[in-house]
Amino acid sequence: MPLNRVEKEALVAEVSAVAAEALSLVGAEYRGLTAEELRELRKQAHDNGVWLRVVKNNLAKLAFKGTDFECTEGDLTGPLILGLSVEDPGAAARVFKDFAKDHKALEVKLVSTGGQSFGASELERLASLPTREQALGQLAGLLQAPISKFVRTVAAPNEKLVRTIAAVRDQKEAA
Repeated sequence: MPLNRVEKEALVAEVSAVAAEALSLVGAEYRGLTAEELRELRKQAHDNGVWLRVVKNNLAKLAFKGTDFECTEGDLTGPLILGLSVEDPGAAARVFKDFAKDHKALEVKLVSTGGQSFGASELERLASLPTREQALGQLAGLLQAPISKFVRTVAAPNEKLVRTIAAVRDQKEAA
């Protein structure tokens, strides 16, 4: 059933609001997927915090005006399902990548982040970005490394002294 003008305006406003906050966009052609497979994709997207929706290309173009995804205007062709990552830039890419492994009918057509549109070949790079928790862990490790090295350096002379005294003691006990 086609949407009336009010419903279209509401949809454009919803997509525009999500796109304004989103960090990345992935669009894939979903021809050949069954309703059950699409339901599974939606569930995976929901579980990973990805906004997922089938939107007519003309409405998506209108919604993306004034956002970082305006650059995808020329790439919005054919029946696309759009995934927008709001919290984690790689979340949508990971969802589409994982789902496409088991469902060959899903074909990624566009990837966009940071105001630039990339081809489907960049999906792997975007999907390999660390999650927020992983990035924080890496940062904590980087911040902790110099402190740990300093502590080891300061403790080394004392450890050497203790080992030397123990060696002298062992030598005297043996004699």
